[in-house]
Amino acid sequence: MINVYTFKVPIQQVDKKGVQDHLEEAIQKLRPLNPVSLLVSSRTDTGVHALSNSAHFDLQRSNNKPPFTEDVLVQALNFHLGTEQIRVTHAHRVPQDFHARFCARSRTYVYRVALGISHHTPLPLTEENLCWGLRSTELDMEAMREAAALLAGTHDFSSFRAVNSDILFKNPVKTMDVVSIQPGGSFAQPYFHREIPFWELTFRSQSFLYKQVRRMTGALVAVGQGRLSLSQLKDLMEARDSLAYPKGLAAPAYGLFLTRVGYKELDLNCSEQLDFRQKAED
Repeated sequence: MINVYTFKVPIQQVDKKGVQDHLEEAIQKLRPLNPVSLLVSSRTDTGVHALSNSAHFDLQRSNNKPPFTEDVLVQALNFHLGTEQIRVTHAHRVPQDFHARFCARSRTYVYRVALGISHHTPLPLTEENLCWGLRSTELDMEAMREAAALLAGTHDFSSFRAVNSDILFKNPVKTMDVVSIQPGGSFAQPYFHREIPFWELTFRSQSFLYKQVRRMTGALVAVGQGRLSLSQLKDLMEARDSLAYPKGLAAPAYGLFLTRVGYKELDLNCSEQLDFRQKAED
């Protein structure tokens, strides 16, 4: 498995390739004997950023070459990625039945909101398309935290998923282990000429529905602005209908960050027997 540091900037590559394509090309330059297919733990919407993601692949070398060490593999992949804004941070050898997506125990997303922004120009350049700038100078944080408490726990989140091709196959019941709202900050705050209030909305669950985080964020912000009451939020949840979600309420993609994919240590560690067998095969 490789842990991948990716930073999705709003500028798309000219050839329209995604992060997975570039990583697979880098792996192929290691000259594996087997065709390599990269399996990623989490796919994000266009415009969403990933500060931490993970993926796994099988890599077979010729019989006279030992397996790559973890450090060498990280360095080699980053070398072949070149100037792409993708970084591999570390690697693990894992059991053969490991799967980056299905073994994940948690996924954490953070949504960044800036207040008092009537136009994007007051923001420092380091925040361009990396937060949701709101005209509101204040939000009712007490109401937002009450609303967050309603979203926490196990619920049917049908009203908070957008319609897509998977809607008939994914269980809408999800458990939100964390729904929290905390003060944040600008990446350039110590050096910028004006103070801008930032807030970070954090969501953690084993898995999410399509656009669920953006829709939950939009609802929480609407509560903070007084555009949506707590009773209306309860009614929306109880409706269990994606069409019940108000149009135009969802938060934009560019303020959202995937920040962590969590695994159990046992899922990441090869047993001594497996490690010995792999070395013998190599």
